[in-house]
Amino acid sequence: MGLITGLLTLPLAPVRGVVWVAEQVHEQAACELNDPAVIRRRLMAVEAARQAGTISEEDAARQEEELVRRLWAATSSAGGLEV
Repeated sequence: MGLITGLLTLPLAPVRGVVWVAEQVHEQAACELNDPAVIRRRLMAVEAARQAGTISEEDAARQEEELVRRLWAATSSAGGLEV
């Protein structure tokens, strides 16, 4: 980037910083959302809530279905199944 370009785009520096931070937050959230360990812990929490009677069977089944789908996608994209 040349001197003139750098001076002309200097007012955009804060915007670039905010965009970079937003990208980092998005990346971290995506990693946590697709982390198999996090998904497994959530599955255990759903099962515990089901046994405690704090959620209905339908809600538990719906949540488990979504979590298993996410777990399958996460382990498939990682190149293999984790057991």
